[in-house]
Amino acid sequence: MRADGPAVAPVPLGTNAALAPYASDPARSRGRRFAEPEAPTRTAFQRDRDRVIHSTAFRRLVYKTQVFLNHEGDLFRTRLTHSLEVAQLGRSIARSLRLNEDLVEAVALAHDLGHTPFGHAGQDALNTCLKALFAAAQPGQPESDGWGFEHNLQSLRVVDHLEERYPAFDGLNLTFETREGILKHCSRANALRLQAHDTSGVAARFVVGGSPSLEAQLCNLADEIAYNAHDIDDGVRSGLLSLEQLAEVPLFERYRLKALTAYPQLAGRRLLFESIRLMLSDQVYDVIDTTRAGLQAAGLDSADAVRTAPPVVAFSSDMREASQVLKTFLLRNLYRHPQVMETTDRARRVVNDLFALYLDRPGELPDEYREREHLPRAVADYIAGMTDRFAIREHERLCGTVLFP
Repeated sequence: MRADGPAVAPVPLGTNAALAPYASDPARSRGRRFAEPEAPTRTAFQRDRDRVIHSTAFRRLVYKTQVFLNHEGDLFRTRLTHSLEVAQLGRSIARSLRLNEDLVEAVALAHDLGHTPFGHAGQDALNTCLKALFAAAQPGQPESDGWGFEHNLQSLRVVDHLEERYPAFDGLNLTFETREGILKHCSRANALRLQAHDTSGVAARFVVGGSPSLEAQLCNLADEIAYNAHDIDDGVRSGLLSLEQLAEVPLFERYRLKALTAYPQLAGRRLLFESIRLMLSDQVYDVIDTTRAGLQAAGLDSADAVRTAPPVVAFSSDMREASQVLKTFLLRNLYRHPQVMETTDRARRVVNDLFALYLDRPGELPDEYREREHLPRAVADYIAGMTDRFAIREHERLCGTVLFP
């Protein structure tokens, strides 16, 4: 052994024989925004995953709302546990399809880095605040998407600009493929705005058409599979949903009956867990089978060909319809439950009050935010980076009101 540690044999970064021809090969990555030497023991996508895991924004996800606020219970999902579940499902499917598991994991772990405190309530409140400022500053002018807030764009902003870990650049300097997967949704107006400042083409598909990599498509669907399943679990745990209510949902009821056929005495949480497990497994197999058939029919032979074809990673039509019924059920019975809505209203008030207060009293902002050129966006960045409990504490400190006793 050398005095400075063991010798490390470089890992070849050429074509991975285990990958399908239409998978994303790290050796053929479109690169990073700032050139860097390759790592001797990790591929570019493995390096992206590691950078995400070590980021400040990733650690904050443990105290950011999925559906239920962190203080409402220790066992409810947070943005962090949700991201881990998406990564697990995504890697399982990627392995069967011979896609790049490391890229799937990197995208899955990073996809919610830009989410606000209080889940979608926080996002909606920030979006409203920013757009109201534009309306006041530009009366009679068409509303500009560039003035709003959207968590996919914010996630890209986090990894491109807001993380401050490296001496040579802002952000995490991730590969094009990971950044492409993070940007799941984007309006044409925002895509054009991105293109004006970013020559990598990460938003080009929202302007000229096309699809992202198969790995990015897979993460988008794994996200849906994960939150449908764990929101059932959290909904029942909270007491806001019951197994009797869920009997109205054909997709769930199918697996509940299947679980009871195998274990007639099963009841309570074990019955719930087994029903969800069976549902998850069947959805994973459905995606694998449907996507394999789609790939064969499309005749895709490269990752570049994927980008010029319609999306391929998908549910079967029957599973898509059943999943949509479940999503509608959760919207009506969980996300719009009076108890959830009451909490959501208070969360919006926290964000609205903080936004107005920081604009009026920028001295309350940390130096690195107060000194930025565009104060409203700096305020939005600061609030978006908060955890639920920090936002609540800040609101109590600055406004003197206890909204979450």
